Amino acid sequence: MTKRVRVRFAPSPTGPLHIGGVRTAIFNYLFAKKHAGDFILRIEDTDQNRYVPGAEEYIIQALHWLGIDPNEGIEQGGQFGPYRQSERKTIYKQYADQLIQKGHAYYAFDTSEELDLMRELLQSEKNPVQQYNAITRINMKNSLTLSSQIVEQKLSNKEPYVIRLKLPDDEVITFNDTVLGEFNFHSSQLDDKILFKSDGMPTYHLANVVDDHLMQITHVIRGSEWTNSTPSHILLYKYFGWEKEMPLFSHLPLLLKPDGKGKLSKRDGDRLGFPVFPLDWVNSDTYEKSSGFREAGYFPEAFLNFLVLLGWNPGINQEIFTKEQLIQLFSLDRIGKSGSKFDLEKAKWFNHQYLQKKSSIEIASIFSTILEEKGINSIEFPILKIIDLIKDRATFISDFWELTHYFFQAPISYDPQIIKKRWKEDTPQMLEEIILLISNIQEFNPIALESAFKQHIEEKQYNMGQVLNTLRLSLVGSSQGPSVFEIAHILTADETVRRIRKAIQQIN
Repeated sequence: MTKRVRVRFAPSPTGPLHIGGVRTAIFNYLFAKKHAGDFILRIEDTDQNRYVPGAEEYIIQALHWLGIDPNEGIEQGGQFGPYRQSERKTIYKQYADQLIQKGHAYYAFDTSEELDLMRELLQSEKNPVQQYNAITRINMKNSLTLSSQIVEQKLSNKEPYVIRLKLPDDEVITFNDTVLGEFNFHSSQLDDKILFKSDGMPTYHLANVVDDHLMQITHVIRGSEWTNSTPSHILLYKYFGWEKEMPLFSHLPLLLKPDGKGKLSKRDGDRLGFPVFPLDWVNSDTYEKSSGFREAGYFPEAFLNFLVLLGWNPGINQEIFTKEQLIQLFSLDRIGKSGSKFDLEKAKWFNHQYLQKKSSIEIASIFSTILEEKGINSIEFPILKIIDLIKDRATFISDFWELTHYFFQAPISYDPQIIKKRWKEDTPQMLEEIILLISNIQEFNPIALESAFKQHIEEKQYNMGQVLNTLRLSLVGSSQGPSVFEIAHILTADETVRRIRKAIQQIN
C-alpha cells in the first residue's frame, strides 16, 4: 500500500514570515492537497535565543490569510503532537544518547574561544575547510580525545557541552533531490554538526530528523539553503536505522532581487518600496515596522497565484488559476532549478486581474468603509455605477478613492496647467451655453448628452477638445476620469450645472 502523503512547513518563530518561506508553505500545501495528504505546521523553536514574541502568531495568521490552513498543528492538534518543538524536549535527548551509544555522536566541551582559535589556525594555514570535522576533532576537547573518566567528570560537574554528529572519515553521501537532481558530498567537506546542547535543547539537525520520522513525513519540501545540511540528515536516518522510511527531499531555488542579483531580502523591499512579508509586522523590541502584502491591498488569492508561478511552471499557457486548479496541476517536477526574480509589477498585474473578477457589490462593501472614514455616506451616491465606470483602471481597492473622489466632492481647486492651456477669454461664454444646453435635455443620459453636445459644437463651430476639456476641468478639477458625459450623468444635471458655475466664478 502506498503511504499517505504527509508534508510539513516548519518555520522558526524568529520574526515575520519572509516571502520565500510563504512560497515554501504554499508548495507544501498544494503538494499535500494534490495527493489527498496532510499539510502539517510545526514550529521549530529550539533556538530560544532567537525566539521573537508574536512571531508564532504571525505565522499562523499569515497561513490563515492565504487560505492554506494546516491539517495538523498548534491550533488543530493531531495524533503526532505536540507541534511546538520546545514542548518535545524530552523526546530528543534519548535519540542523542542513542547516537552516542552506537558511536555515531560524541560529547564536545570546547569553549567558544577554543573554537575561534581552531578556525584562526586553519585560516593561517590557508586550509580551505575551516570546520570541526574528522581531521580537526582529534585536536579538540571531546569524548573522542579525552578519557572516559574525564568525560564523566565533566558531565557530572555540569560543564557546558554539545553533542556532535560523528561524520565518517572517507565516505561519499549521495542523494537524489526531486527538484535539483543528484548530489554527491564527500564527508571530508562536511562538518560534525551540533545535534544537542547542554541546555536540553536540540539543534535543527537532530530535531527535524527525529520529528519528521515520528510524524511520518513522506516529503521534505524546503529552501535550497538546507541542501548542504541534507547529507548529515541522511546519515542520521541511516544511523537510527530509518533509511527505509526516509522522506524524499525537494529543495526550492531562491527568490531573487528584481535585478536577479542575489537573494531577495527585507532590505531590498525597504529600499525599492515593496513588501517582502505577507502581513504587516512590528518588531516588539524596536517598534520597527515592516509592510505586508495584505496591508498593501493585495488579495490573498492574487498573492498566492503570483507566488506559485515564481519558480513553478504549470505546463500550460495560462497565468490565472484558482486554488483548486493549482492543486490539480501542481507537481514537484515542474519546479525550476534556478532562482526566480521577484517582479513587483507582475504582482500588481495579478491583483488587477483578480480585482476585475470581483463583483461591484463586493468591491462596494469594502470601498464604502474607505468612504465612511472620510465622512462620506455611500448610500447617498450611485456607488455601483461609479465602480462599474472606474473598475478597469484600478489595481487595488484603495485606488478607488483617487480615481473617484470627484464624484463625492466637488473640486476646490483646478489644475493650473489645464487652465493655462484650455481656459480662454471666451470659455465662460461657452460654458454658459453648455448650462443652457443641459437644462433643455429631456433624457439626461450619456448618449443624449453626447449627441446634444456634438450638435451644439458643430453649429457653433467650436473646438471639440476645447469645450470638453474645460467641461471636465469644471466637473473634476483636473484632466482625470472616464468619459465626461458619463461623469456628468452620474453627477446629475443639477450638480453638473452647479460645478460649471462654480468653475466660471472661481477660475475667472
